[in-house]
Order: sequence, then C-alpha cells, then structure tokens
Amino acid sequence: VQLQAFGGGSVQAGDSLRLSCAASGLTFSGYGMGWFRQAPGKEREFVSHISYSGRSTYYADSVKGRLTISRDNAKNTVYLQMDSLKPEDTAVYYCAADRIRSRLAANTEDYNYWGQGTLVTVSS
Repeated sequence: VQLQAFGGGSVQAGDSLRLSCAASGLTFSGYGMGWFRQAPGKEREFVSHISYSGRSTYYADSVKGRLTISRDNAKNTVYLQMDSLKPEDTAVYYCAADRIRSRLAANTEDYNYWGQGTLVTVSS
C-alpha cells in the first residue's frame, strides 16, 4: 500500500492550496480517508475525514469553513482544498487510510496506512 501526498508549498496568508493524495495497492473505495497535520514541535493533529463513499465529511473546528475534503474513487485520490490560509496552518500534512470504512475516524490510531507528508508554509 502506498499513499503519496503532494501539492504543498509556500504561500501568503489568505491564499489557497489544494493537496492531493494518490493511493495504490488497496481498494480505495473501501477505505475512509483522513488528513492530519503536524506543526514543528507539536503532535500530529486531526484535520478532516471523508467516508468511503464521500457522502460524509468531518472537520476539526480550527479548519471548518476554510478547508474542504473530497475524493475521487475513480482516480484513487483524496483532496484537501485549503482556502483562506492562516500562518497557524503551517505544518506537514499527511493523508491516511482507515480500513473500517463506515466510521468517523479522528484519531491517529484509527488509521492503517499513512502517506509521507507534504509541507505547507503560510507566511503573514
């Protein structure tokens, strides 16, 4: 199983980015998918989750209304659209796959596979 996250970069506050995570080696449509982030010196934290079908989504309070998760099961890819970025969004962003497709997974231990991370830097 491989999850490859990309799309990070350095932007100004208020800008947008779209992260992508391409999955291979698993039946993508059977997995719930999540995004987490880890800022320097901090623990990895939950950002968003999307159910296997894409019909259910869930967000951390800190990103509600600014970040949008989506998926394309035909392309084995999950996305994170990031709008109105803030300096506090600066972190390495990781995608992850949960084989229990029907649950809402917000803890790192819920996930079975992880991508390598992509760095997002937001300057003021």
